[in-house]
Amino acid sequence: MTHTPDTERVAAKPWYRQLYVQVLVAIVVGIVLGWRWPDLATSMEPIGTTFITAMKMLIGPIVFLTIIGGIAGVADLKKVGLTGLKALTYFQAGTIVALLTGLVAINVFRLGDGVHADPSTLDTSGDAGQYIAKGEHQHWWEFLTNIVPSNVFGPFVEGDILQVIFLAVIFGIALKAVGKAGEPFIAGAGRLTEVVFKVLSFVMKAAPLGAFGAMSYAIGKYGLSTLTSLGSLILLFYATSVLFVVVVLGGVLAAYVKLNIFQLFRYFKEEFFLILGTSTAEPALPGLMRKLQHMGVERSTVGLVVPTGYSFNLDGAAIYLSLATLYIAQATDTPLSITQQLGLLAVMLLTSKGAAGVAGGGFIALTATLSTVGHVPASGIMLIFGIDKFMSECRALVNFFGNAVATLVVARWENGVDLARARAVLSGRAADGQTMTPVPVQAGHGSGHGYGHGYGGTETSR
Repeated sequence: MTHTPDTERVAAKPWYRQLYVQVLVAIVVGIVLGWRWPDLATSMEPIGTTFITAMKMLIGPIVFLTIIGGIAGVADLKKVGLTGLKALTYFQAGTIVALLTGLVAINVFRLGDGVHADPSTLDTSGDAGQYIAKGEHQHWWEFLTNIVPSNVFGPFVEGDILQVIFLAVIFGIALKAVGKAGEPFIAGAGRLTEVVFKVLSFVMKAAPLGAFGAMSYAIGKYGLSTLTSLGSLILLFYATSVLFVVVVLGGVLAAYVKLNIFQLFRYFKEEFFLILGTSTAEPALPGLMRKLQHMGVERSTVGLVVPTGYSFNLDGAAIYLSLATLYIAQATDTPLSITQQLGLLAVMLLTSKGAAGVAGGGFIALTATLSTVGHVPASGIMLIFGIDKFMSECRALVNFFGNAVATLVVARWENGVDLARARAVLSGRAADGQTMTPVPVQAGHGSGHGYGHGYGGTETSR
């Protein structure tokens, strides 16, 4: 029997078996451990890094297989290019607004005034020094030339999502172009996708442990006292980010897609706490793709927009870049005219995409920006190095919700979303997509909806 939004019902799990509750408890325990026993807490680092590594192990195959499946599900290959063009257009517009939001916030509050830091006295040794050195040699155009991998297997080994996307699009188009000869491979990719998501469901059971290890290490190593030293900058970044998500993204979602951003928060609560605990949005990518499909977004749109957005649509990183750059300029008494600030913004449009998914990517992009323009000393990033860890969670969360909204906007633009189903899912009248629940195919949507892949959650009654 086919499910409909009005007939699906959720047999709710006990609260203590809900993934987001377990992750939240693990985060709290990690904070307490890091605060009271920092030496013990720092030894928990391997737990967090192992979980994140296990998740990253699956990201490449998931992105590759879902993009191929998405392209294969499109009747006309021209639609693939059109969807990609619309997505990139939206990404650039969103990045510009995010950069301007950070720029306005730091110009209004001017938190760097009065610091009077001397760049020549700042110690640039250790990890930060490596990021600075790498960023100073990073050119704004490198993210374009690095899209093409040197071999087929390299992107999967190195975890370069941008190169995986490139390979997936090329292979997907080729499989579609050869017709019947490619059908067995497309069918095999679909079956392999099921296997990879099943492996994902096993890994996700360790999410509370991963969040505990990552959070306890962060608090144990950097200490809660670090928050107070530059607390005003952290507070401004969080406040600006919340304003951007609720007002800007929420406004776009309400005006164009006719959906509620607060209901979207509730729907993605598991992913929210997972990102909060691990400080990275990558482990939440599979859940985002699965739940968007379950909402009624065409599989082809999800498969193309979400992975691409993880490299090109980094709203949180954009806000961080503009805030941090202007703060460093103010703190080092470097005057910047409005024209120079807009020039920085133009450079950041490119550098914000240059280090996606790379360790220390935020600092590399920041240093590349400062080195390209030349007005602000790159060594000034040492002023914010200590608090970067406490800003990474917010960056990742904004990036995540920015991509969720971007996919819904592009899907609405393409007439590729079942809005009735989306409203039913967000309001709780339909299952939350934790199981392999068939999504009803609506007229005009083709076979794009597919199935919602889960990592262990609620059951639906038939």
